[in-house]
Amino acid sequence: MKVEYINPFITATFEILKTVGNFNPQKGKLTLKNKPSPSYGVSVLVGVIGEVKAQIMYSLSEDTAKNIASAMMMGMPVTEFDEMAKSAISELSNMITGNASTQLA
Repeated sequence: MKVEYINPFITATFEILKTVGNFNPQKGKLTLKNKPSPSYGVSVLVGVIGEVKAQIMYSLSEDTAKNIASAMMMGMPVTEFDEMAKSAISELSNMITGNASTQLA
């Protein structure tokens, strides 16, 4: 995997989280794994086609997903991962992927 394909997704994730939820994420140690990683409970799989073809998986714990969904819905409490929360996390994934795709272009 080429780092020039990964970095736009990292940059986009930080930018979008700051924009939609006023989060200030901190980057930990990044590693490239040769085997699939386990899912954290809430996962979104996005297919990308074009010059670069890929599948991107965003995986979050349910609590993290609920917290992000709440922030995206102007602080409305999200106590269960319902259809509205699923929609918010799906839209977050689309925004990150779109931003990263723009950077790749």
